[in-house]
Amino acid sequence: MRQNSLAALLLTVLPLAAQTTAQKNGAGPSVNPLAVHRNAIVIDTHADTTQRLLDENYDLDGPLRGGNLNFESAKEGNLGAEFFSIWVEPDLYKGHYARRTLELIDAVYQQAAKHPDKMRMAFTADDILAAHREHKLAALMGIEGGHSIEDSLALLRDYYRLGVRYMTLTWSNSNGWADSSGDINNPAVNHTQDGLTDFGKDVVYEMNRLGMMVDISHVADKTFYRAVITSRAPVIASHSSARALCNAPRNMTDDMLRAVARSGGPDSKGGVVMVNYYAAFISQKYRDAMLAMEPEIAKAKEALKEQYAKEGKQVTYGELDKLEQQYLDRIPRPPLSDLIDHIDHIAKVAGIDHVGLGSDFDGVSNQLPEGINSAADLPKITQALMARGYSAADCDKILGGNLLRVMREVEATAKRLQSEPDIRPRISEQQPFKK
Repeated sequence: MRQNSLAALLLTVLPLAAQTTAQKNGAGPSVNPLAVHRNAIVIDTHADTTQRLLDENYDLDGPLRGGNLNFESAKEGNLGAEFFSIWVEPDLYKGHYARRTLELIDAVYQQAAKHPDKMRMAFTADDILAAHREHKLAALMGIEGGHSIEDSLALLRDYYRLGVRYMTLTWSNSNGWADSSGDINNPAVNHTQDGLTDFGKDVVYEMNRLGMMVDISHVADKTFYRAVITSRAPVIASHSSARALCNAPRNMTDDMLRAVARSGGPDSKGGVVMVNYYAAFISQKYRDAMLAMEPEIAKAKEALKEQYAKEGKQVTYGELDKLEQQYLDRIPRPPLSDLIDHIDHIAKVAGIDHVGLGSDFDGVSNQLPEGINSAADLPKITQALMARGYSAADCDKILGGNLLRVMREVEATAKRLQSEPDIRPRISEQQPFKK
């Protein structure tokens, strides 16, 4: 019933918006944004639903239960491919990052095994297209935070074999070989000299050789530029927005947006920035209110951790997230237009070929722009873009085409590097004297 009502509403409202834009731009007959959205391959590069799968025994075939993603909402929103985030909270799981990483990966596979008629694992751009033809959700995985590899290139290779197709070099914590924007100003944290150590450069090269996308969301600015210079394949920002519109260190400056577009070398068509929907990354007004509330939230989280510790239990990310949501719900959500502003800004600064969607569903305490409550609401983004004059071809690129292009280039780069006759020596072994 919900699907039918949403479709009916969009079929009624969207053509009018498209017609108005077409007439204003002299573009001829109007195009139905719902039809454009339904015909596109929609790819989202970041959802933290994986935590729910593992910690809450959540099933994608069940109701949302306050979340943002399940099979029903994905179908309503024509979501064709989702990158499930493999994120290990560095404090809660200190000492066994690899175990937690493997358990999260397994949780995604379990869903695919349980629902083969609705979801299939995907590892390449062609796999995404195959899932689209089969009317199934393509499930991909991206590691969020290089601490998951525990300073081991062997573990990195193992994760690739298990299906991981991007890795964010850091999460909000620096890891010894790459610096994070989350703690770059913390004097208690040891940071690198150049943004990436020699081992960090080896990690980037090995990712290029394997065919794993280098993700620069979360990294410090210096690490960003060093990674872009080091990578032989185009890089992605899996869930970041524009710093010019919202001054969050997790967002990209205009110079960074242009650098992503030029990444990959002279023969590359460049990388892509996938826009994060988080209210505190798209609205400066919301961000300021959230920052003012942060000390109170941090105190409440510590109290909850202490309570669980006294009971001999381990608090989960989901429980901490729900606690944080209780506080953030006091702040009014920003309008959908703020999200569209970021997509528009990145398209204008970096180019239409270098912007996409990285929602951060189930990872931002439901602090999303008005009108975006789940994957079912994705058609509203296409509607808003076309109302601003974006064509069907533009929307196809933003919704998923740009990411597919980058995946193909990363795959091609890997084949080329794997075919090189000589094995590249590790920088960290070549220059042991450099720290």
